[in-house]
Amino acid sequence: MTPGDAPAGGLLLRRLGIDTYQEPVVYLHRDSAICKAEGFEARARIEVWRGATHILATLNVVYDSLIGIQQLGLSEAAWRALGGIDGDVLRVAHARPLQSLSAVRAKIYGRPLGAEAAAAIVRDVAEGRYSDIELAALITACSGDRMDVAETIALTRAMVAAGQRLRWDSGTVLDKHCVGGLPGNRTTLLVVPIVAACGLTIPKTSSRAITSPAGTADTMETLAPVALDLPTMRRVVESEGGCIAWGGAVSLSPADDMLIRVERPLGLDSDGLMVASVLSKKIAAGSTHVVIDMPVGRSAKVRSAQAARALAQRFHSVGGALGIGVSVIASDGSQPVGRGIGPALEAWDVLAVLQNLPDAPADLRQRALALAASLLELGGKAGAGQGRALAAGVLDSGAAWTKLQAICAAQGGMREPPRAAHTLVLGALHRGRLTAIDNRRLAQLAKLAGAPRAPAAGLELHAPLGTLLRPGQPLLTLHAESPGELAYALAYAEAQDTIFTIQQA
Repeated sequence: MTPGDAPAGGLLLRRLGIDTYQEPVVYLHRDSAICKAEGFEARARIEVWRGATHILATLNVVYDSLIGIQQLGLSEAAWRALGGIDGDVLRVAHARPLQSLSAVRAKIYGRPLGAEAAAAIVRDVAEGRYSDIELAALITACSGDRMDVAETIALTRAMVAAGQRLRWDSGTVLDKHCVGGLPGNRTTLLVVPIVAACGLTIPKTSSRAITSPAGTADTMETLAPVALDLPTMRRVVESEGGCIAWGGAVSLSPADDMLIRVERPLGLDSDGLMVASVLSKKIAAGSTHVVIDMPVGRSAKVRSAQAARALAQRFHSVGGALGIGVSVIASDGSQPVGRGIGPALEAWDVLAVLQNLPDAPADLRQRALALAASLLELGGKAGAGQGRALAAGVLDSGAAWTKLQAICAAQGGMREPPRAAHTLVLGALHRGRLTAIDNRRLAQLAKLAGAPRAPAAGLELHAPLGTLLRPGQPLLTLHAESPGELAYALAYAEAQDTIFTIQQA
């Protein structure tokens, strides 16, 4: 259906200011003549036009006076997609049938996804034709071990084709990615300037946090702007060799962004979806080689050596089929990296390492050097086994620090990360050795303190695994922007035996 085919009559736009995250939702009064005539029901998918611009949205039906019978209320996500001002005339109609959903149903009953089905599904997802309920069905059908390598290849290829694809003059374009699950693992802000300072190309797009206390883009944003459009991103990379930008500002594998929006809150793990997600973004960004950091630990995303081997093999197989070189580095996922958890606190850790400060987190430095070494060897700047020495030299000399400052300036100007107004130190309750840290609960504590919404909020970890603690010795410091958030986080932290395992001595 085209705008010219829209039904006669119209509704008046009303921006309601309701946050529905990234799902466009619209609101129609049950007594609206159009609601009755079209037979619209709650949760129906409808098309909404404002002139020649149109969106697909999920309908909610209103019974009270929130909106008038001649109005169509727009959530914030719907308004961002459609635009306009209150009083603009809108037209609505039923959404056309979603043909690709039949392939999702078939997948639920065990039929593999072929290349054509994967392409049709991804195309519809990228166009916003899937509701969150339908996205949840797709994710569930592909979760666990329900996707084989051939299906993963088909899905990855379709996700790349559905968005923009960057091309670079350099023959070798590098990237890195961490599969996640480890708080504070902010190596990207070290790896990018090290690699770029060596003359290689590394255009890094990163995500914001969805269920974690900080994403790479959140941390970088405390230092410099990250919402770069494609021309700006290209200019930064061409001048400095690298960037650290928010991937949501560019249309690279847009279907992946929509799947992640629903996948993470569901908490479902799928090697196939993870590999398709990561590699589609890297290929769309023009990368030729990527290093995957895979933390392995009982409270990390990858929990066993066996699971790590299976996931690494899938990365290699899919990367080879799509023409991108993949190197996977399994790393220790038993505890957070660095001291800070939260955007600004993680940025301060990065700055300490770049500036070679005496109290810089050694574990963050060593992880970054290992990843940078692999990239330098893949990029031909160092021979096998020689990348680490080169990376360390670039870091020790201050060249990496100089390069990050130049990247920040090119992205819009460097700034100092903020500091929280309120802090509270929590100490050990009894003597003993710290034998385990629950990464997920620690991340939840940082979120309760306000991260990442409040960039300065989060926590600092003072006791790594193996620390012999005495009663009252600091375990962590909470950082919050208000006393209320500090108190709320404290109430959660008082059950610290669920976060820290201390073997009494």
